[in-house]
Amino acid sequence: MTGLQILGLGHALPKKAVTNDDLANLVDTSDEWIKSRTGIRERRFASKGETTTTLAVEAAKNAMRKAGVCAKDISVCIAATFTPDVQMPSVACSVAQQLCLENVSVAFDLNAACTGFVHAVASAHAILSAQGGRCALIIGSETISRVLDMTDRSTCVLFGDGAGAAVVALSDAHPYCFCGSVMPDTQSLHCRENNLGIEMDGANVYRFATLTVPEILRRIMQKSEKSLDEIDYFVCHQANSRIIEQIARRLGAHSEKFYLNLQRYGNTSAASIPIALSEMSHHGLLPQGTTIICAGFGAGLTCAGALLTF
Repeated sequence: MTGLQILGLGHALPKKAVTNDDLANLVDTSDEWIKSRTGIRERRFASKGETTTTLAVEAAKNAMRKAGVCAKDISVCIAATFTPDVQMPSVACSVAQQLCLENVSVAFDLNAACTGFVHAVASAHAILSAQGGRCALIIGSETISRVLDMTDRSTCVLFGDGAGAAVVALSDAHPYCFCGSVMPDTQSLHCRENNLGIEMDGANVYRFATLTVPEILRRIMQKSEKSLDEIDYFVCHQANSRIIEQIARRLGAHSEKFYLNLQRYGNTSAASIPIALSEMSHHGLLPQGTTIICAGFGAGLTCAGALLTF
Protein backbone atom coordinates (compact mmCIF):
# COMPACT_ATOMS: atom_id res chain seq x y z
CA MET A 1 0.00 0.00 0.00
CA THR A 2 1.04 3.60 -0.50
CA GLY A 3 0.65 6.66 1.66
CA LEU A 4 0.68 10.37 0.98
CA GLN A 5 3.60 12.75 1.08
CA ILE A 6 3.15 16.50 1.27
CA LEU A 7 5.28 18.22 -1.36
CA GLY A 8 4.35 21.83 -0.65
CA LEU A 9 2.08 23.99 1.48
CA GLY A 10 0.66 27.48 1.18
CA HIS A 11 -1.92 29.70 2.78
CA ALA A 12 -3.70 33.00 2.21
CA LEU A 13 -5.41 35.33 4.65
CA PRO A 14 -7.64 38.37 4.27
CA LYS A 15 -5.91 41.64 5.01
CA LYS A 16 -8.43 42.81 7.63
CA ALA A 17 -7.65 41.75 11.20
CA VAL A 18 -10.55 41.92 13.66
CA THR A 19 -9.56 42.01 17.33
CA ASN A 20 -11.61 40.98 20.33
CA ASP A 21 -11.92 44.66 21.23
CA ASP A 22 -13.38 45.33 17.77
CA LEU A 23 -16.08 42.74 18.42
CA ALA A 24 -16.69 44.12 21.91
CA ASN A 25 -17.85 47.29 20.16
CA LEU A 26 -20.53 45.26 18.35
CA VAL A 27 -21.79 42.79 20.94
CA ASP A 28 -21.80 42.39 24.71
CA THR A 29 -18.42 40.71 25.17
CA SER A 30 -14.84 41.56 26.09
CA ASP A 31 -11.29 40.69 25.14
CA GLU A 32 -10.76 38.90 28.45
CA TRP A 33 -13.99 36.86 28.12
CA ILE A 34 -13.09 35.63 24.62
CA LYS A 35 -9.42 34.90 25.40
CA SER A 36 -10.14 33.04 28.63
CA ARG A 37 -12.76 30.76 27.05
CA THR A 38 -11.35 30.20 23.58
CA GLY A 39 -7.74 31.39 23.39
CA ILE A 40 -8.64 33.61 20.42
CA ARG A 41 -7.20 37.14 20.29
CA GLU A 42 -8.05 38.13 16.72
CA ARG A 43 -9.23 36.74 13.42
CA ARG A 44 -9.33 37.79 9.75
CA PHE A 45 -12.50 38.86 7.94
CA ALA A 46 -12.73 39.03 4.16
CA SER A 47 -13.24 42.45 2.60
CA LYS A 48 -14.73 43.36 -0.76
CA GLY A 49 -12.92 41.47 -3.49
CA GLU A 50 -11.72 38.73 -1.13
CA THR A 51 -13.74 35.57 -1.62
CA THR A 52 -13.51 31.87 -0.87
CA THR A 53 -12.24 31.37 -4.41
CA THR A 54 -9.68 34.20 -4.47
CA LEU A 55 -8.22 33.02 -1.16
CA ALA A 56 -8.16 29.43 -2.46
CA VAL A 57 -6.34 30.49 -5.64
CA GLU A 58 -3.70 32.42 -3.69
CA ALA A 59 -3.13 29.55 -1.25
CA ALA A 60 -2.91 27.07 -4.13
CA LYS A 61 -0.34 29.20 -5.97
CA ASN A 62 1.79 29.37 -2.84
CA ALA A 63 1.58 25.60 -2.29
CA MET A 64 2.47 24.81 -5.91
CA ARG A 65 5.43 27.18 -5.78
CA LYS A 66 6.71 25.58 -2.57
CA ALA A 67 6.24 22.11 -4.07
CA GLY A 68 8.11 23.05 -7.22
CA VAL A 69 5.32 21.76 -9.46
CA CYS A 70 3.64 23.39 -12.42
CA ALA A 71 0.03 23.36 -13.60
CA LYS A 72 0.43 20.26 -15.79
CA ASP A 73 1.56 18.19 -12.78
CA ILE A 74 -1.82 18.48 -11.00
CA SER A 75 -4.34 15.76 -11.85
CA VAL A 76 -6.75 16.10 -8.92
CA CYS A 77 -8.14 19.29 -7.32
CA ILE A 78 -10.33 19.12 -4.21
CA ALA A 79 -11.61 22.12 -2.26
CA ALA A 80 -13.02 21.64 1.24
CA THR A 81 -15.47 24.42 2.16
CA PHE A 82 -18.91 25.09 3.55
CA THR A 83 -18.87 28.70 2.36
CA PRO A 84 -18.55 28.57 -1.45
CA ASP A 85 -19.12 31.84 -3.28
CA VAL A 86 -21.80 30.24 -5.49
CA GLN A 87 -23.52 26.87 -5.56
CA MET A 88 -21.91 26.09 -8.91
CA PRO A 89 -19.40 25.95 -10.41
CA SER A 90 -17.43 24.53 -7.53
CA VAL A 91 -14.53 26.36 -5.92
CA ALA A 92 -12.26 23.53 -7.11
CA CYS A 93 -13.35 23.97 -10.74
CA SER A 94 -12.86 27.74 -10.48
CA VAL A 95 -9.37 27.24 -9.06
CA ALA A 96 -8.52 24.75 -11.80
CA GLN A 97 -9.71 27.21 -14.45
CA GLN A 98 -7.88 30.22 -13.02
CA LEU A 99 -4.62 28.28 -12.56
CA CYS A 100 -4.91 26.59 -15.98
CA LEU A 101 -4.75 23.09 -14.50
CA GLU A 102 -5.31 21.49 -17.90
CA ASN A 103 -4.50 17.94 -16.81
CA VAL A 104 -6.98 17.84 -13.93
CA SER A 105 -9.34 14.91 -14.41
CA VAL A 106 -11.19 15.30 -11.10
CA ALA A 107 -12.20 18.62 -9.51
CA PHE A 108 -14.89 18.97 -6.88
CA ASP A 109 -15.85 20.62 -3.58
CA LEU A 110 -16.27 18.68 -0.37
CA ASN A 111 -18.40 19.89 2.54
CA ALA A 112 -17.55 18.26 5.84
CA ALA A 113 -17.26 21.61 7.64
CA CYS A 114 -14.35 21.66 10.10
CA THR A 115 -13.38 18.09 9.21
CA GLY A 116 -13.29 18.87 5.50
CA PHE A 117 -9.56 19.08 4.89
CA VAL A 118 -8.85 15.64 6.36
CA HIS A 119 -11.71 14.13 4.34
CA ALA A 120 -10.17 15.79 1.28
CA VAL A 121 -6.81 14.19 2.08
CA ALA A 122 -8.48 10.77 2.27
CA SER A 123 -10.34 11.43 -0.99
CA ALA A 124 -7.17 12.53 -2.79
CA HIS A 125 -5.36 9.40 -1.61
CA ALA A 126 -8.18 7.19 -2.87
CA ILE A 127 -8.40 8.90 -6.28
CA LEU A 128 -4.64 8.92 -6.91
CA SER A 129 -4.44 5.26 -5.86
CA ALA A 130 -7.34 4.28 -8.12
CA GLN A 131 -6.56 6.15 -11.32
CA GLY A 132 -2.98 7.37 -11.05
CA GLY A 133 -1.71 10.87 -11.65
CA ARG A 134 1.30 12.69 -10.30
CA CYS A 135 -0.09 15.17 -7.76
CA ALA A 136 -3.26 16.30 -6.07
CA LEU A 137 -4.01 19.86 -4.99
CA ILE A 138 -6.02 19.92 -1.76
CA ILE A 139 -7.49 23.20 -0.52
CA GLY A 140 -9.40 24.30 2.55
CA SER A 141 -10.94 27.75 2.07
CA GLU A 142 -13.63 29.62 3.99
CA THR A 143 -15.23 33.05 4.27
CA ILE A 144 -17.28 32.30 7.35
CA SER A 145 -17.72 35.99 8.20
CA ARG A 146 -20.27 36.13 5.36
CA VAL A 147 -22.64 33.74 7.16
CA LEU A 148 -22.17 34.95 10.75
CA ASP A 149 -24.90 36.60 12.77
CA MET A 150 -22.92 39.55 14.12
CA THR A 151 -25.47 40.07 16.90
CA ASP A 152 -24.88 36.57 18.32
CA ARG A 153 -21.96 36.88 20.74
CA SER A 154 -21.79 33.11 21.29
CA THR A 155 -20.66 32.45 17.71
CA CYS A 156 -19.52 35.65 15.99
CA VAL A 157 -16.39 35.81 18.17
CA LEU A 158 -15.23 32.31 17.25
CA PHE A 159 -14.76 32.26 13.49
CA GLY A 160 -12.45 33.73 10.90
CA ASP A 161 -11.68 33.57 7.18
CA GLY A 162 -8.71 32.14 5.32
CA ALA A 163 -7.39 29.40 3.05
CA GLY A 164 -4.69 26.77 3.13
CA ALA A 165 -3.52 24.36 0.45
CA ALA A 166 -1.31 21.32 0.05
CA VAL A 167 0.20 19.59 -2.96
CA VAL A 168 0.42 15.86 -2.24
CA ALA A 169 1.67 12.77 -4.05
CA LEU A 170 1.63 9.04 -3.39
CA SER A 171 4.61 7.74 -1.42
CA ASP A 172 5.91 4.59 0.23
CA ALA A 173 5.00 5.92 3.68
CA HIS A 174 2.58 3.86 5.75
CA PRO A 175 -0.93 5.13 4.99
CA TYR A 176 -3.65 5.52 7.51
CA CYS A 177 -6.76 7.64 7.58
CA PHE A 178 -9.84 7.37 9.73
CA CYS A 179 -13.09 9.17 9.04
CA GLY A 180 -16.19 8.80 11.18
CA SER A 181 -19.31 10.48 12.45
CA VAL A 182 -21.90 10.41 15.18
CA MET A 183 -25.47 10.26 13.93
CA PRO A 184 -27.95 11.71 14.24
CA ASP A 185 -26.45 14.81 15.83
CA THR A 186 -26.95 17.42 13.15
CA GLN A 187 -28.03 20.19 15.51
CA SER A 188 -25.01 20.64 17.77
CA LEU A 189 -23.29 22.73 15.09
CA HIS A 190 -25.17 23.93 12.04
CA CYS A 191 -25.96 26.88 9.79
CA ARG A 192 -29.42 28.33 10.11
CA GLU A 193 -31.80 28.25 7.18
CA ASN A 194 -30.59 30.44 4.29
CA ASN A 195 -27.15 30.72 5.98
CA LEU A 196 -28.39 33.38 8.40
CA GLY A 197 -25.96 32.60 11.19
CA ILE A 198 -24.33 29.62 12.86
CA GLU A 199 -25.82 27.82 15.85
CA MET A 200 -23.68 25.71 18.15
CA ASP A 201 -24.11 23.65 21.29
CA GLY A 202 -20.63 24.39 22.58
CA ALA A 203 -20.78 21.96 25.50
CA ASN A 204 -21.76 19.05 23.26
CA VAL A 205 -19.10 19.85 20.66
CA TYR A 206 -16.49 20.08 23.45
CA ARG A 207 -17.56 16.73 24.88
CA PHE A 208 -17.53 15.08 21.45
CA ALA A 209 -14.11 16.44 20.47
CA THR A 210 -12.33 15.71 23.74
CA LEU A 211 -13.64 12.14 23.89
CA THR A 212 -13.44 11.20 20.22
CA VAL A 213 -10.26 12.83 18.92
CA PRO A 214 -7.85 11.16 21.41
CA GLU A 215 -9.27 7.79 20.39
CA ILE A 216 -8.79 8.62 16.71
CA LEU A 217 -5.18 9.61 17.36
CA ARG A 218 -4.55 6.37 19.27
CA ARG A 219 -6.15 4.32 16.51
CA ILE A 220 -4.00 5.94 13.84
CA MET A 221 -0.82 5.34 15.85
CA GLN A 222 -1.79 1.73 16.45
CA LYS A 223 -2.67 1.00 12.82
CA SER A 224 0.43 2.75 11.50
CA GLU A 225 2.61 1.06 14.14
CA LYS A 226 3.87 4.39 15.44
CA SER A 227 4.54 5.23 19.08
CA LEU A 228 3.72 8.57 20.65
CA ASP A 229 7.42 9.46 20.58
CA GLU A 230 7.57 8.81 16.82
CA ILE A 231 4.93 11.44 16.07
CA ASP A 232 6.60 14.81 15.71
CA TYR A 233 3.43 16.94 15.81
CA PHE A 234 -0.31 16.68 16.15
CA VAL A 235 -2.22 19.27 14.14
CA CYS A 236 -5.82 19.44 15.30
CA HIS A 237 -8.62 21.59 13.95
CA GLN A 238 -8.10 25.02 15.51
CA ALA A 239 -11.45 25.46 17.25
CA ASN A 240 -10.67 26.24 20.87
CA SER A 241 -7.49 26.13 22.94
CA ARG A 242 -9.29 24.39 25.81
CA ILE A 243 -10.37 21.55 23.51
CA ILE A 244 -6.84 21.02 22.19
CA GLU A 245 -5.33 21.16 25.69
CA GLN A 246 -7.79 18.51 26.89
CA ILE A 247 -7.08 16.31 23.85
CA ALA A 248 -3.36 16.46 24.69
CA ARG A 249 -4.02 15.56 28.33
CA ARG A 250 -6.22 12.60 27.45
CA LEU A 251 -3.68 11.35 24.93
CA GLY A 252 -0.88 11.69 27.48
CA ALA A 253 1.15 13.89 25.13
CA HIS A 254 3.12 17.05 25.80
CA SER A 255 1.18 20.15 24.78
CA GLU A 256 4.24 21.33 22.81
CA LYS A 257 3.47 18.64 20.23
CA PHE A 258 0.14 20.32 19.46
CA TYR A 259 0.55 23.32 17.16
CA LEU A 260 -1.69 26.31 17.92
CA ASN A 261 -2.44 29.37 15.80
CA LEU A 262 -6.10 29.94 16.66
CA GLN A 263 -5.08 32.92 18.78
CA ARG A 264 -4.36 34.77 15.51
CA TYR A 265 -7.02 33.40 13.17
CA GLY A 266 -9.88 31.94 15.19
CA ASN A 267 -11.80 28.95 13.86
CA THR A 268 -11.38 28.89 10.07
CA SER A 269 -13.19 25.54 9.68
CA ALA A 270 -11.83 23.51 6.74
CA ALA A 271 -8.95 25.97 6.32
CA SER A 272 -7.59 25.66 9.86
CA ILE A 273 -5.43 22.55 9.45
CA PRO A 274 -3.78 23.51 6.13
CA ILE A 275 -3.14 27.06 7.37
CA ALA A 276 -1.45 25.60 10.46
CA LEU A 277 0.62 23.21 8.35
CA SER A 278 1.67 26.00 6.01
CA GLU A 279 2.73 28.20 8.93
CA MET A 280 4.71 25.34 10.45
CA SER A 281 6.49 24.79 7.15
CA HIS A 282 7.25 28.51 6.86
CA HIS A 283 8.80 28.48 10.34
CA GLY A 284 10.99 25.47 9.52
CA LEU A 285 9.12 23.03 11.75
CA LEU A 286 8.53 20.42 9.03
CA PRO A 287 11.88 19.20 7.67
CA GLN A 288 11.96 16.15 5.43
CA GLY A 289 11.04 13.03 7.36
CA THR A 290 8.67 14.78 9.77
CA THR A 291 5.66 12.67 10.77
CA ILE A 292 2.43 14.31 11.86
CA ILE A 293 -1.14 13.32 12.55
CA CYS A 294 -3.91 15.72 11.58
CA ALA A 295 -7.30 15.50 13.26
CA GLY A 296 -10.48 17.34 12.41
CA PHE A 297 -13.82 17.48 14.19
CA GLY A 298 -16.98 19.44 13.63
CA ALA A 299 -20.50 19.64 12.27
CA GLY A 300 -22.22 16.34 11.61
CA LEU A 301 -20.94 15.55 14.11
CA THR A 302 -17.89 14.35 12.21
CA CYS A 303 -14.31 13.45 13.00
CA ALA A 304 -11.33 12.41 10.92
CA GLY A 305 -7.61 11.86 11.22
CA ALA A 306 -4.72 11.25 8.84
CA LEU A 307 -1.05 10.34 9.18
CA LEU A 308 1.15 12.46 6.88
CA THR A 309 4.87 12.54 6.13
CA PHE A 310 7.08 15.27 4.70
